[in-house]
Amino acid sequence: MQINWEGVMPAVTTKFTAEDKLDLDLFEVNIKAQLDAGVHGIVLGGTLGEASTLTDEEKSTLTRKTVEIVAGSVPVMMNIAEQTTKGAIAAAKQAEEDGAAGLMMLPPMRYKASDREVVAYFKAVAQSTSLPIMVYNNPVDYKIEVTLDMFEELLEEPNIQAVKESTRDISNVTRIKNRFGDRLKIMTGVDTLALESLLMGADGWVAGLVCAFPAETVAIYELQKAGRIDEALAIYRWFLPLLELDIDAQLVQNIKLAEVYTKIGSEHVRAPRLPLAGARREEVIKIIEEGLASRPTLPEYKGLNTQKELA
Repeated sequence: MQINWEGVMPAVTTKFTAEDKLDLDLFEVNIKAQLDAGVHGIVLGGTLGEASTLTDEEKSTLTRKTVEIVAGSVPVMMNIAEQTTKGAIAAAKQAEEDGAAGLMMLPPMRYKASDREVVAYFKAVAQSTSLPIMVYNNPVDYKIEVTLDMFEELLEEPNIQAVKESTRDISNVTRIKNRFGDRLKIMTGVDTLALESLLMGADGWVAGLVCAFPAETVAIYELQKAGRIDEALAIYRWFLPLLELDIDAQLVQNIKLAEVYTKIGSEHVRAPRLPLAGARREEVIKIIEEGLASRPTLPEYKGLNTQKELA
């Protein structure tokens, strides 16, 4: 499947049972809720997916299950977060065998690689696979920045096609567009800068709170794309206190708790993570409950841009 790098692509959470096994039934409930809302792709095994805690077998199971559920309706991407180039190449090969349509890739884990090493790492993986690649650029959390000069080299590989832009510098969207035009597609990766990034020219949104609020997330994207900015902004302003749960060290626990309240997930996380407790849990519950109490009635947003393109 060719990937059209635009729209909303949930970085989905991984569902576990109380016995710490994959909960594929609940996982399917959530994926179907995303599809019903009109998402444009699914990203597996990212930060929200608790990538570092998953076994290779579990990643394969999740990929195969998701490919089965979506049945070709949207592309499925697996995140690559490995410590070695050899491991990343093996992971990319497995994802392709499992039916993934593309990859999201972080720089090498744990080792603080130099710019030259990071470029070599990404290029080696790109040359080993036919799958299109989205580079996950998140220096805030992962301590390595993929600079524009590094992207200049990376774009020599035709299957490096997009960036998940998570530098938290909104002007980076313009820098990328000025330098690379449409050669490097931009998927904003920070929920609290999403609408701003889209209005500055980002092509799409790899989202977090979409896991609990899929319709609201897709509505913001579709409305702004159709030029109905005021309507998108009204939803976004309502959404912001919830979106701030994504830029927190315990974002996984925060978002999984929100999924409980919207009935499309559970709080089960994999140790060493633990569910929220004490004062912080009460704070997050208050944010979620206040959001639900004032949840907006959405305008009809599905098909807006399809109709526009056909006109």
